[in-house]
Amino acid sequence: MNAPPGKAEWYYVGHYGQLGPLTLGQLKELAVDGVIDEETFVWRAGMSDWLPAKLIPDLKGSFGVSGPYIPPPVVGGRSPGVPEPVRPPVPPAGASLRGGPPAVHHFQAPVSDKSRVLAGVLNLVPGFGRFYLGYSAHGVLQLISSLCGIGYLWSLFDGIYILLGGVKYDGYGRRLGD
Repeated sequence: MNAPPGKAEWYYVGHYGQLGPLTLGQLKELAVDGVIDEETFVWRAGMSDWLPAKLIPDLKGSFGVSGPYIPPPVVGGRSPGVPEPVRPPVPPAGASLRGGPPAVHHFQAPVSDKSRVLAGVLNLVPGFGRFYLGYSAHGVLQLISSLCGIGYLWSLFDGIYILLGGVKYDGYGRRLGD
């Protein structure tokens, strides 16, 4: 199951459905940050079916290295405890992961190391803010469309949208903190 480390070919079933493609390094980073755990189902081309991440040799030793996410106490001294993430059901073999009603989750994503303010300012150069946040396809579209002029306006308005809090998560599904 060894794959080239720089090739984006991994997928996982997260709280928002099927996510990917990711490189093996990105998948390991998500495991270290606790975004995926040993029971999260992962897949890449060449595998016959989705498997729990704990069965992938390349991911062994990566799970929860930074420790579980613990939310801060609620104002007023009450501590809510650590919420238990809701796991989506395992799809049957050959079933599509797309479609169906969205699941309701009570999981608080970890905080990203990316800055909302920096992303908004970087978006003055078409697409750079989106690249910074991990939305590469969005960034490429803004960069290409800037060649015809209208893309620059799109990038400018998108930067304002990012600054005003319209983008709540980075490309890895982590909450933007500021």
